[in-house]
Amino acid sequence: MSYEDKFDASLDLLRRLDPRSIQTNLNDICTLVGDEELVQDLLSSVDTPLTTAQCGETGKMYLCCDYNRDGDSYRSPWSNKYYPSISGDELPPYPSDLLRQLEIKANDSFDVYRDLYYEGAGVSSVYLWDTAEDESAGLEEGFAGVVLFKKETEDGSGKWDSIHVFEVIPQSKTSILYKLTSSVILDLQKSQGSSLSLSGNLTRQLETSQVVELEGGVNLETFHLINLGTLIEKSEYNIRNLLQEVYFDKLKDIMLKDLRSIGDISDKKLEELRQQQIVKGLQSL
Repeated sequence: MSYEDKFDASLDLLRRLDPRSIQTNLNDICTLVGDEELVQDLLSSVDTPLTTAQCGETGKMYLCCDYNRDGDSYRSPWSNKYYPSISGDELPPYPSDLLRQLEIKANDSFDVYRDLYYEGAGVSSVYLWDTAEDESAGLEEGFAGVVLFKKETEDGSGKWDSIHVFEVIPQSKTSILYKLTSSVILDLQKSQGSSLSLSGNLTRQLETSQVVELEGGVNLETFHLINLGTLIEKSEYNIRNLLQEVYFDKLKDIMLKDLRSIGDISDKKLEELRQQQIVKGLQSL
């Protein structure tokens, strides 16, 4: 079996397994295939629920993913240090000094976004990396990054993970292309008295070209933050509406219209109440 066949077969198998156990299933498949290159490609291609860690220097919480990982250590966006610390002659990956300054501002900006759109709860993190061969080239040569959000309900019955991977590509001196791939991992566990639970993920892509206009005190850093914030806001709004209006409304139609009720009216009302509980779980995220 060729490398491509193994990769496609692994992804196909993951799509058919329980999405609530995606991390365990992915680890088992990586152990089974054994090929280091294939393992790295699978880890970078499959979105898994985000985990949290605490920055040892600032005490702030941050999110861990494949984009801030080096071995078993994860870089904090607040202190720019890896935890656990990495020893050895080979340095782990860091953004260039100029990009690090933008990363600090991006984390502050999207922390405000999280506070507004996630009702003051949850955790956010932003990680940037250089795409130009010459790391001293500056923001004019483009860069890439990821914006992460994670929120759980107080009782742990609902979990929302947003992963927004973007690339900033200069098209000319006056035009910039933004490419965004957004994935949302949703997990609504059954609550007391309910027999329903939902989990899965949804991925959508957006891209837009913007004319560079640096007026009124707006520099290139601020210009990028405004455009990225607008694009991510639009992407999350679209995905949330798709989950709410398509998947949940379709589930309601199947439960209450397409399937014949065999119980009395009180049973039907109970099912409606259970459906409302799931929708409320989504709305609370």
